[in-house]
Formats: sequence, C-alpha cells, structure tokens
Amino acid sequence: MTLQARVLGRFTIGGVCLAGLLFLPAGSVRYWQGWLFLAVTLGFFLLIVLYLAKHDPALGERRMHYKEKEREQNIFKIVASLIYFPALTLPGFDFRFGWSRKWLGPVPLAVVLAGLAVALSAYCLIFWVMRVNTFASRTIEVVAGQRVISSGPYAVVRHPMYSGIALMMLGTPLVLGSYVALPAFVLVILPLAYRLVNEEKVLRRDLAGYAEYCERTRFRLVPGLW
Repeated sequence: MTLQARVLGRFTIGGVCLAGLLFLPAGSVRYWQGWLFLAVTLGFFLLIVLYLAKHDPALGERRMHYKEKEREQNIFKIVASLIYFPALTLPGFDFRFGWSRKWLGPVPLAVVLAGLAVALSAYCLIFWVMRVNTFASRTIEVVAGQRVISSGPYAVVRHPMYSGIALMMLGTPLVLGSYVALPAFVLVILPLAYRLVNEEKVLRRDLAGYAEYCERTRFRLVPGLW
C-alpha cells in the first residue's frame, strides 16, 4: 500500500472517530460548533497530508510511525490519551445538558470566533514547523542525517510544535462552545510538558549541536516564560 493510501486511510478513520467523539455525546447533529470545529480541523489535516505527499514524503512516512523507543514517551501517550479523549466528549455533553449555560452563561459567538482564531493560529504554527523541520516526526528519535533546526519558529522557542498544540488545547473548547471543558483541555498541557522535557534529554544525548542550540534559544514553549 502506498504512503498516500495509508495516510488517507488514517485521515478518514480519524475524521470518523472525531465526529463520533463530538456528536454522539451531543446527541444531535444540530451542534453547529461541532461542525465548525470538524470542518476546520479536517481541512487543516487534509492540507498537511497533501503538502507532505507533494513536498516532503519522507516526513509523511516518519509521521506514520507511532511506536516510541523511550519508556517515558509511552507513559506520556497513555496519560495524554486518558485526558484528551474524554475531554473531547465534554463539549458535546455540555451542548446536550447545558452545563455552561446554567453555571456560567451561554458562550457568545464572539468567544467561539476568538477560540477559532486561536485554533487557526495553532494550526498555522504547526504547519510552519513541518515546512521548516523535515525531522518533525511523531515519535522521539534521532535519525541518520538529522541536524539541529534553528530557523523559523525554532529561533523563538525550542519546541514550537508543542507551542502549537498548547494553543490548540486553549482554543478548542471555546470553538466547541464549552466553558466547562476548558480545564480538561488545559490539563493536556501538563503531560505535554513532561514529554518535552524528556525529548530534550534524548536530543541533548543523541543529536550533535543540540546542547549548544539550547544555550542560544532560552525558552522551550512560551517566549519570555518557559
């Protein structure tokens, strides 16, 4: 099976699973915020699939690998999944039962659009990372010929992909019209920070020049903060 066929197959399965996590808890297809988020998210990932297929199939192949070599990264995957996937169901339940409306008031359209702007910014940052860094694989490893990337977003923070994911966690519950889901999505950032610290340990150990790069680029995730 070709790389394009495998990627499109996973894209389709992922889209169906995402729709199920949104609309089954909502109990209705009238959940318009769910449709908005689904369209924007699937549109972004389709853009990534098409870009990698044409311009960087090697990165596309690397991002198909899920098996981690580091024990700590397997711990991250388990903990993050136990938080993220239940968090994705909360906005749908919130739509069905009206928790945000009852406890905090309805989520205005302006807040939904602000959340959408944050999510789109996150997607743009992730796309920028993939354009700049052909070694941005899904798993933590150092491959033959890998070099330190210090241009583009890597000149600002050492882990801009994670910065994009953190932004996405902040914007997603607002796009989905749920205040009550926001704390659950924020929690995902904690295991993400754990993964980041372990990744730096691996890169300092195995990637020539990475320790010097860390000296030049002070911040890991948020400029001026950490």
